[in-house]
Amino acid sequence: EWGSRKYLMSSLNQSLKRMNLEYVDIFYSHRYDPDTPLEETLQALVDIVRQGKALYVGISKYPKEAAEFAYKYLEERDVHCLLYQGRYNLFNREPEEEGILQQAKGNGTGFIAFSPLAQGLLTNRYLNGIPEDSRIRTDGRFLKESVITEEKLAQIRALNEIAAARGQTLAEMALAWILRDGKVTSVLIGASKPQQILDNIAALNNTTFTADELEAIDKASGFYKE
Repeated sequence: EWGSRKYLMSSLNQSLKRMNLEYVDIFYSHRYDPDTPLEETLQALVDIVRQGKALYVGISKYPKEAAEFAYKYLEERDVHCLLYQGRYNLFNREPEEEGILQQAKGNGTGFIAFSPLAQGLLTNRYLNGIPEDSRIRTDGRFLKESVITEEKLAQIRALNEIAAARGQTLAEMALAWILRDGKVTSVLIGASKPQQILDNIAALNNTTFTADELEAIDKASGFYKE
């Protein structure tokens, strides 16, 4: 598991066989492995590219120091790290706070955000409580019922009001906010219906925010600093 050479190589070979492909466009080291030497993980990525099994490589959820080491190691071997994948949304701003976003940009590496809608919290799904057919009720592995507190609901409703004033749904505004300043290359959406994809794409119609809107969003989501 994790980041060993054996795991990375075998998982890619199995995926290629299942997909009936000779190569993939991008292959990620999908999570930092504290028990495997980072050089082993990164050299496996280098060799995967040299073998023609992936055109590009990326890293996901790496701590900042490990990411810096990875960028340099890969670049020195002529395998540029194309993307950093991290959790980023209005309620989770760790990539911003830890300098991951800025680090990626400085390295010429794109940033792709996963969980941009915070497992559905940043949609109209929970405005009036927890629906019986929601992910919390039917799955519960990634989003726990304990997260839906009165304080969180108040935040969601306040953000929804800001979105409505912009002529957007909450989901559209949440995605537009991520894409507002060019630091994020793309977002990974977890749509379960075709209409959700169309709704999400509508976020691109307005990714511009005024200073007042950004301040109001920070206040509503609990990130406002005097």
